Amino acid sequence: MLSRLSPYWLWAVVALPGCAVLASLLGASDTKAIHDALHPTGEFAARMMIIAMLASPLALVFKGWRGPIWLKKNRRYFGVAAFFYALAHTVLYLVDLGTLQKVMTDLPKLYIWTGWIAFVIFVPLAVTSSDYFIRKMGRNWKTLQRTTYVAAVLTLLHWAALHDWGGLGPALVHFVPLGLLEAYRIWYWYLRPRPQVT
Repeated sequence: MLSRLSPYWLWAVVALPGCAVLASLLGASDTKAIHDALHPTGEFAARMMIIAMLASPLALVFKGWRGPIWLKKNRRYFGVAAFFYALAHTVLYLVDLGTLQKVMTDLPKLYIWTGWIAFVIFVPLAVTSSDYFIRKMGRNWKTLQRTTYVAAVLTLLHWAALHDWGGLGPALVHFVPLGLLEAYRIWYWYLRPRPQVT
């Protein structure tokens, strides 16, 4: 019974930051609240993506532990949550700028076009996140999921380059643990010395 209810509890937990942002917008009397909501929605999009990506390397490091196993089982929920926070972040950005001309003027900036490409990558990942597409796409589903790594690098650049690279510190705090775990994963599967077969 608990296993059936757990996804709903998980959705409630990952939605809490979004509810807080929504409450701040509903209670606001000026447009500054929209600008202020940009950063938390973007940060939670990155955090949810990182949590989803941590599943496999954590399961490798902590073999047999319940936490990583649970995370691997439920990482799609965090991935979809990352998309919806990224969607909210994008919508708020567009509303905050207000005109297409301002959007196009912003586009050549590093922290803008990296964010747009990362968001575009998120779209097919979210659309194909259901069991139906996993069965329908077969091996191609995993190939598509690997584009998450490209989105992660772009998200890191997007965050770090904000305010003349003023976002570098917070971005590294979030992404360095993921990078170290992924480096260990690569070492484990491809680079570590293996016993000689005699």
